[in-house]
This record gives sequence, C-alpha cells and structure tokens, in this order.
Amino acid sequence: MTPQALSEAEANFGQCLADLWPQAQRKGISRATYEWVMQSVQPDMSLFKLMDGQPEFERPIWWYVDTLVTESRIRQGREMLALHKATFDAIERQWGVDRYLITAIWGIESNFGTREGMGGRDVVRSTASLACIGRRQTYFRDEFLAAVAILQRGDVPPEHMRGSWAGAFGMTQFMPTGYLRYAVDFDGDGHANLVDSVPDALASTANRFRAEKWMTGQTWGYEVALPAGFNFLLADRSRRMSLAEWSRLGVRRVAGQMFPRPGDQAYLLLPAGAQGPAFLMLGNFRVIMRYNPAEAYALAIGHLADRMRGGGPFVQPWPREAQLLSRNERFELQMLLLGFGYDIGQPDGKIGGKTREALRQVQAQLGLVPDGFPTAEVLGHIKR
Repeated sequence: MTPQALSEAEANFGQCLADLWPQAQRKGISRATYEWVMQSVQPDMSLFKLMDGQPEFERPIWWYVDTLVTESRIRQGREMLALHKATFDAIERQWGVDRYLITAIWGIESNFGTREGMGGRDVVRSTASLACIGRRQTYFRDEFLAAVAILQRGDVPPEHMRGSWAGAFGMTQFMPTGYLRYAVDFDGDGHANLVDSVPDALASTANRFRAEKWMTGQTWGYEVALPAGFNFLLADRSRRMSLAEWSRLGVRRVAGQMFPRPGDQAYLLLPAGAQGPAFLMLGNFRVIMRYNPAEAYALAIGHLADRMRGGGPFVQPWPREAQLLSRNERFELQMLLLGFGYDIGQPDGKIGGKTREALRQVQAQLGLVPDGFPTAEVLGHIKR
C-alpha cells in the first residue's frame, strides 16, 4: 500500500472495527467484549514494515538453518525432553506424533517458551491492525475475530496474549484460528492455555500435526547423495516416487545408510542447487510446511529434531560462495519466466515450487544444470 493509502486506512480504523461487529456477533462474541476491544485497541502502524521481511524467504537457506539449529538449542532441547518425559510419553501414546519434532517446534518458535521468544506484541492489536489495513485484510479479519473469541473465552489472561507481529502466540506460536481449532487442555485445569502451560502447548501441537495427517513412524526426509550424470529435472516436488524407485536411479542415503521404509513416497528437494545438500522429502515434510509454508523453516525443524535425536550435521556443505539474488532480482527473474509463458503464479520475489520448476526448464533449454537454483549467474544467462 502507498503511504497515502496507509494513512487513509489508519484514519478509518475505528469504522472498520465497527463494520466487523456483525461477523463478531455470528461467532458468539458478546457486545460487551467487542465494545471493550473497540475502545481499547489502536492501530499499530509499525507492522507494515515487517510484512515482507520474513528471514525464511529473504536470507540464504544455510544462514537460516545455521541460525536455528545451534548446539545450545540442541542441548537445551535434550534437557527439555528429559524434564518433560512423562508428558511426551502421554502425548505420543494419544497422538502418535514424534516428541523430537514437537520439541523442535517449541525450541524454534519460542526458545522453549521464554517470554522474549514468544513475542511482545499485543495479539488483538496486531490482528485488528492487519484486519483493517494492508493487503491481507480478509485473512486477518478471521484471525482478529478468533483472537477476540479467545480473549472472551478466558483461557489466556489478556496480558499474556502477546506474540509475533502477525498475531501468532504461545509456546509453539499458533495463529488465533489455529488456537481455536487445535488447542487442548492437557493439564486438566479447565483451560487450554498455550502460553503458560507446557502440557497444553505440547499436546496442542501434537493434536494439530495429527489432524494435518502426520504419519506415525515416518520421518520427515533424508539427506541423499546423487549419482554422476543425474537428471536434475527430476528435482520437482510434484514428482513423487517410492524410495525404492529413487534407489534404482542411484540415489543413496548419505554415509551409506539404508532407507528403513522403501515403500514411502518422496520427492527430491535441492534447496541450494546441485552443489548443495540434496534431500528426499516424505509426506511429513509437507505436514511441517502446513505449520509454516517455507521450505527453509521445515528443513530447520526436521534437522533440529534429528540433531536432538542424536544425528549429525548435514554431510554435503552448502554453496556459501554462490552469489544469490536480491528480492528485486528474484522478482525480475519471475517476470522473465512469466514472459516466457510459464505459470508461476503471482510474482512476489519469493522462490517457490512453481518458480523453481519453470527455472529448471529454462536452464535445460540454455544448456545449464537444471537445478532450479536462482543465482546471479543464472539470471545473467537468462537475460542474455
């Protein structure tokens, strides 16, 4: 939005909230609660500088993974697993979701439930601001009304409903609609409180992953080594094959390990191109991405879980010397691909599956390694 449009939306903030009352009423929110919100909440205009700066989309993937998967977090995660063993035992019996995955979510989302890690912005204020100002108002109206419903329900003290700029809150950072859908009272005190109760937060996260079709006994994916002469056009998230089929193509787990479930379906992901680590991603990786739709995030979660379990670092090093594209250059690349007739969706400067697939096709036509990794060198070839 232009500065003028933001200013006009800010001036109309009170009327916007008033216009949302019928929707609030249909969701069971009382007039008294809603009037209190309207009188007490002011727009937070600082949010709109943050909307396009998520590090999982802006930073190199190795920076993101290095930052989130640290020795101190691995050590602390193992301590939390031991401290809350009885709770994790009960959660795994009921929902069948891996305790290491839940602990990784807990560690990355809030640094294991610290106030600083959970965020300091008022959830109702943030979601109200985004519901009335900005480009995603329809989405955030549902989140705002859900936040008011949680406030009315009394599961979390109002002063504890503080979270991220986008309104996610609690130890495992649920958006308000997700909170209403998945939060459970696991400590038996009559309230599903994901801010102050470790059992509630961990159990609710398991409940959510189970609802999203987490497969018990299956991991998220495997780091693999590719054979010489490999066809990189196969690195497409829409091309799923069994692990046995990938094995027949010469794809092997690193360090000579075997695939324990050769019938599992997987797709090949090259998050840093042909020179970086390669991964076969299983269905559970997609489940993690429903929590946060960034591949960098899901990879960090899976890797942290494995490290806490006793696994080692990735074997293949990252191509840290690669010259990556700025956001404007990524947008330029997408516009070029769109001009070539490829369906990549709306250009946004974020490299997703459709952009990678189109880039692979163009790289192949230019005689380049079709790995879908957007570097300055690749952009230069395309522009020429």
